Amino acid sequence: MEEFKLERTPDGDRLTVPVCGPDLLRYPLYNKGTGFTAEERCRLGIEGALPSQHNAIETQVQRIYRSIFFNQDPVGRAIGLASLQDRNETLYYKLLHEHLEEAMPIVYTPTVGKASQYYSRVFRRSRGIFITPDHCGRVEQVLRSSAPFAGVNLMVVTDNEAILGIGDQGAGGMAISIGKLALYCVGAGIHPARTLPISLDVGTDNQDLLNDPLYLGWRNARLRGDEYVQLVDEFVAAAQAVFPGVVIQWEDFKKDNALMILDRYQRQLPSFNDDIQGTGAIASACVRAGCRVSNATFADSRIVIYGAGAAGLGIQRQLRAQLTRAGLAGEALTRAILVMDSQGIVSEDRAGLDDFKRQMAWPGAMAAELGLDAAGRKDLQSVVSAYKATALVGTSGQGGSFTEATVRAMQANTAVPIILPMSNPTSISEAVPEDLLNWTNGKALVATGSPFAPVSTSDGVRRVGQANNVFVFPGIGLGTIVSGAREITSSMIAAAANALAESLTDEEIAAQLLVPDIGRLWQVCGEVGLAVALQAMDDGVATEDDIDALPARLDDYRWRPHYPQIVIAGEAG
Repeated sequence: MEEFKLERTPDGDRLTVPVCGPDLLRYPLYNKGTGFTAEERCRLGIEGALPSQHNAIETQVQRIYRSIFFNQDPVGRAIGLASLQDRNETLYYKLLHEHLEEAMPIVYTPTVGKASQYYSRVFRRSRGIFITPDHCGRVEQVLRSSAPFAGVNLMVVTDNEAILGIGDQGAGGMAISIGKLALYCVGAGIHPARTLPISLDVGTDNQDLLNDPLYLGWRNARLRGDEYVQLVDEFVAAAQAVFPGVVIQWEDFKKDNALMILDRYQRQLPSFNDDIQGTGAIASACVRAGCRVSNATFADSRIVIYGAGAAGLGIQRQLRAQLTRAGLAGEALTRAILVMDSQGIVSEDRAGLDDFKRQMAWPGAMAAELGLDAAGRKDLQSVVSAYKATALVGTSGQGGSFTEATVRAMQANTAVPIILPMSNPTSISEAVPEDLLNWTNGKALVATGSPFAPVSTSDGVRRVGQANNVFVFPGIGLGTIVSGAREITSSMIAAAANALAESLTDEEIAAQLLVPDIGRLWQVCGEVGLAVALQAMDDGVATEDDIDALPARLDDYRWRPHYPQIVIAGEAG
């Protein structure tokens, strides 16, 4: 494990490397390819190892973009991008910066789901660290010996069991951790050397994978119970020992483990669960933004959350926090959010209610006031009508569940319904934007979990924003790192949601967007990161306390993909 020696100087970044000659070309964070100048090629011992022409990074981007995006198959593009990342990371991130709108559906949803499914079949080069039960008692040693660089600030950690909407993908879940970290780098500006993807490969209950002779993961049924918890405990202790102050994003854990891990470690180290807290932040930001667009009063919202899993819980928690800030309390606060699952309204009088669902449950008497019989309580259209819902959020994983009748019932309640079919990938989206806009004569305000094409309406072409956690989690990580926060508080997550809702420009509001244009990701992540860092200071969990210096500190920390001057260790003077 080496120290990554990148220095900011008045003449630009300077990177000190431990190798020279052809070996230099084998390190993706050192390699510039044809970007090495003639002087560098001579000084670094790589004359003749490359074609004679020197290309600026912008020219390289033009070439590699044409090469990769000539392939119309999304998985083929994903393989091409992964290959680029494995040989020249700076160029990879420059390409993402320049073509983010096209590249993000490849490195993230929806194509990253396919990359997880095909991981073992298209494997070329390992990235990140796999922790298995065979490493029990030696996890710290594994981290020290296998991490490419010291000074890691951020990890995305998954146990691979709840990948998007496709479930247990075993070791293939590593593709999710890699993809999320790519967006931290391109959005928040966290240097790739400061990030580390982790797969807690504790086995799989996906029998197709276990039967596949090409499967690369730990070929056993999933570890459960105390042994599972002990391994995660050891990993957390090891991560803190090897990388003090490291921020961890927990990703794609199944509901019960996700909640257990969030509660168990959130005060032990700065960590958060993106599927719970990040999804809650983006959904609440979209509802608030919808009220901005329609000039409605947020505190008057009546919100149905359709889907009571971990994401539904996160959205309910964050909406409650936001509505509390808007002045609601007591019964009015409870009444503002109604949660449904496959059994209907989540209410306290329902038999066999899971403990975590009790946090979302209405009092039985309040549910009875809707005047619905047992069948009506299970029917989304009936509930929307009886409750007078003004906003509908989908986390059910049930494709097409927002029917025309349900949507028309919403429009009977409000002239401008807010509808967020957030389940992804695209195949399990609760509705498609074209239908939602057609059913409401273009009045609905829509954001989706997966990317969709613009929709032609009678009033012109409407862009559809993606209610994508990418607008939230990079800023949470950035603000936590820059403030030196010891933990990530619930108010820091709320600050991220507030900053995102307020980040919409007048042009975006006029275009009826509920999230910013993806081309503004860098700016939005900076605004969210600053809000999170300031909240950490307000909460007393930050180790940095100079508020005036914070904006400059944040900007100085952020990395932009350009080639540094390279010097060989021992010749750095």
